[in-house]
Amino acid sequence: MRGLAFSRFSLQGVLVLEQKKPIDATIPARPAPRETLQDYVYLQVKDLIMNGEIEPGRTITIQSLAAAFSVSHMPVREALHRLTAERALAVVGGRSVGIPALSLERLEDLRRVRSEVEGLAAAWAAERIDAATLDRLEELHHALDDAVADGDVKRYLRANRELHFGVYDAAGSPTLRALIEPLWLQISPYFNHLRGSGNYAKSNTCHRALIDALRARNPEEARRAVQADIAAASEILKSMIGK
Repeated sequence: MRGLAFSRFSLQGVLVLEQKKPIDATIPARPAPRETLQDYVYLQVKDLIMNGEIEPGRTITIQSLAAAFSVSHMPVREALHRLTAERALAVVGGRSVGIPALSLERLEDLRRVRSEVEGLAAAWAAERIDAATLDRLEELHHALDDAVADGDVKRYLRANRELHFGVYDAAGSPTLRALIEPLWLQISPYFNHLRGSGNYAKSNTCHRALIDALRARNPEEARRAVQADIAAASEILKSMIGK
């Protein structure tokens, strides 16, 4: 909807932040091209969310994004409206958005659905993955180990996303991938909360099992490795939400 003011959205169920931390100076963005500005801004913000660049508890203003992408407020409003409709963002104030609150019920729903569709994608990938993709997954596995050792959360989250979607792309199903991406939009910002829990190292152990299963062309082992990874993260997040 063009021109829709964000102040009209209901704030019910939205995470209320005690400390607002606009990210004007830290948005890793490039000026947008003149064509399809809304799509460009939408894709850029979606990447920021899925790479963990927008953490729960941090707000984004329309003004900061417009300045980062060198565009007017209109394409930013339209892009953010799409992302709120997808439950990737929620309105915090009239011109600010943030990551929606994560309830135990929503976390469990995401876990169950992710386990099914991402497990299926891994199983399909085991039947058709090529050597070049396997080599890239090995590189990413080492990069994740290095990120854990260095305590580099952002580098870990970017490599984690690339590894998972490298597997899901190898499944050869655009339809299945289109189901997975919105799920990651909703859950991936919370991977930031897993720092310091030991989950990053445990997750990379699951990645090792996944790559080994893919290399062995074993669909069921690949499925189980992904499902174990999802379950381990969900259990830690569940304990955090329950406090």
